[in-house]
Amino acid sequence: METVLDLSPIVELTHDQFYQLCMANRDLAMERSPSGELIIMTPIGGESGIQEASLIGKVVVWNEQTNLGFVFSSSTVFKLPNGGDRSPDVAWVSRERWEALSQIEREKFPPICPDFIIELRSRTDRLAPLQAKMQEYLQSGLRLGWLINPQDQQVEIYRPAQPPEPLAYPATLMGEAVLPGFSLSVG
Repeated sequence: METVLDLSPIVELTHDQFYQLCMANRDLAMERSPSGELIIMTPIGGESGIQEASLIGKVVVWNEQTNLGFVFSSSTVFKLPNGGDRSPDVAWVSRERWEALSQIEREKFPPICPDFIIELRSRTDRLAPLQAKMQEYLQSGLRLGWLINPQDQQVEIYRPAQPPEPLAYPATLMGEAVLPGFSLSVG
């Protein structure tokens, strides 16, 4: 579950102001929507934490074998080109795109949309906001995304210029051209 604060009656946070707010409140996990809403993320429970760590680990193992890019945890906030500041549960950026960023851009909230992301619906997450977030990633340049929804035993695959592709559990997800040779069994 997340709490959304509409600050527009009093202030519109820029990317830099949002970064400063996050640095001043390091114990809060926050995102910012393209319209400027401040989103306070609720901590997840143990089962979701295990699932998220497992997903990150599988992408890390693949990436160590291929050395094609960099894997990021849910603590990383990306400054998206469409105006939002988001932190997917698992993110991957190609080496070429990451190394094109300056050192300062890499140290702050990187101004880049990941090439690949996974969002894992936790027990308290509402589905519609996660689906909207996946569309936001696509509009920002995402090449492949997976929304894993254990509650409904379903996965939605997001690709540019295509409608989401729902798959029922069990499913094997392929990294396609974005993560060549990567596969993930779900369910």
